[in-house]
Amino acid sequence: MKKISAAVLFTCILLASCTPKASTAGPVGPAVSTAEQIAQGKTIFENSCGRCHKLPDPAAHTSVQWVGIMNSMAPKAKLTDEQHQWVYDYIVSVKK
Repeated sequence: MKKISAAVLFTCILLASCTPKASTAGPVGPAVSTAEQIAQGKTIFENSCGRCHKLPDPAAHTSVQWVGIMNSMAPKAKLTDEQHQWVYDYIVSVKK
């Protein structure tokens, strides 16, 4: 009986360790940045993103698509969470 309990416990621990971690990074809601922060987001977008590739047109993607794009690109650009939010808010604000 102890062996079965130990096997079940081990299996539960193994399964729990294999589940994806919840991500808190990246913008998930409406713009929360001030006008000054959005202007800073534009500068970061132009300098950090434009350093590696041609700048994409903000209107080329929906705000939902930008979440995925930003979540994959922000770590490559070494953006802080704040900078990530500012750039996202800038991109979304351009479309309005």
